[in-house]
Amino acid sequence: SSSSSSSSRLQVTPEIEEAIKNGSPVVALESTIVAHGMPYPQNLQVAQEVESILRSKGVVPATIAVKDGIGRIGLSGDELQELAQAGSSALKISTRELS
Repeated sequence: SSSSSSSSRLQVTPEIEEAIKNGSPVVALESTIVAHGMPYPQNLQVAQEVESILRSKGVVPATIAVKDGIGRIGLSGDELQELAQAGSSALKISTRELS
């Protein structure tokens, strides 16, 4: 589903919210690896493979990124592809940029 729970600065996908509510395992995946770790399309292929492996083990993947000033907990397939294509033009941020 494309809808998600939101606050003004944080958005969590329904799949991840449901998993947490049900006590199902969720693994956070850092988006820097997708954007800065490898060239496109290898970065997208690896990210999709990691998500697939986690799902096959009953774990919900939660790639973490900030997009349009909103912290995203879980990315859609389109968002993951967009991040992979952005590559090194995607900004790296830390807590100092979020305050």
